[in-house]
Amino acid sequence: MSGAPSEDAYALKAAATEYIDAPELAYQPPRPRSYSPRIALVGAGGISFAHLDAYRRAGFDVAVICNRTLEKATARRDEFFPAAEIACDLDVVLARDDIEVLDITTHPAEREAMIEKALRAGKHVLSQKPYVLDLDTGERLADLAAQQGVKLAVNQNGRWAPHLAWMREGVRAGLIGEMISCHIAIHWNHGWIKGTPFEEIDDLVLYDFGVHWFDFLGSLIGDRAKSVYATRARAAGQEAKPPLLAQALVEFDGGQASLVFGGAVPFGPQDRTYVAGTKGSLSSIGPDLGQQSVALTTAAGTATPALSGTWFNDGFAGTMGELLSAIEDNREPLNGARANLHSLALTFAAIASIHRGMPVVPGTVRSLAEASPAPRNCAYAGCISPS
Repeated sequence: MSGAPSEDAYALKAAATEYIDAPELAYQPPRPRSYSPRIALVGAGGISFAHLDAYRRAGFDVAVICNRTLEKATARRDEFFPAAEIACDLDVVLARDDIEVLDITTHPAEREAMIEKALRAGKHVLSQKPYVLDLDTGERLADLAAQQGVKLAVNQNGRWAPHLAWMREGVRAGLIGEMISCHIAIHWNHGWIKGTPFEEIDDLVLYDFGVHWFDFLGSLIGDRAKSVYATRARAAGQEAKPPLLAQALVEFDGGQASLVFGGAVPFGPQDRTYVAGTKGSLSSIGPDLGQQSVALTTAAGTATPALSGTWFNDGFAGTMGELLSAIEDNREPLNGARANLHSLALTFAAIASIHRGMPVVPGTVRSLAEASPAPRNCAYAGCISPS
């Protein structure tokens, strides 16, 4: 028929592109030029091993490890920073003039008071994720940091996973024009949570795991999100208590995003991210979070950067390195607390959408408690990093 679309128009055939050199992007963990403060880590349980190992490799000066039980602090010190001091009293640490930066890794519920104390003592703070359990508290602490003239950042370590960092910097550099879509699909086996405190987190996949990708999306779109619609389901044959399947659709000004989490896949795991813009696209694919191949495609051709590093532990070195660099340059950290509220607003909206069965506007659900009818418990308060 005259005027009928070609196979190309129906996307039955992909247009050929030539391979071009990948642009240089600052995707690796940032480092301050000369600023080398003494750091205190508060909370020596759970994920603190990854913090300390990353800091040791980066050459950061961890001078104190503080934990309410000294045995844990001692064990972490002996393994990672033998010259560090140990303490069980946060007030003693805050009274020390030689400590300028605190990395607070404790549960969110108890971390709020610790962050406030540290800020009022004039210390810069890196908060473990999730930053806070309600947006009003997050805004108040961000305001307090500004009033005190100190920096407050969040350990959203996925921001410096090599593949996510390279794609983020590509978007920020304008390589794909104005962003119009972001689609994330992760398929893996999260059944290891059975018998652990994580099993008590009702919305585990979106809250504890998915927050990394809500943060990635938030780092790309800022406050452009207009609505979130999410669902969840138990997978056939799963043994862990919380549903291991979840998905979220996000509408933002001029575009849309989707996040699909299949946490009950025993074989053939896959992690795929695709970001499209008006002038090009970015994609990443691999069998897991540590093995990813990235491509940038524009009118000029396709570039495949050879990335170095891994999420663990470059992600943790990146969050602290960015905070130290921001202190040195007197600017807001890329992982600053105020910007992280966009990520939490997306997360809370997705959880609320699951329980309400309808789209939710990010920012209208102000807390995790408002988002979910699930009873509050230790795990929901943040058993990701027990001390």
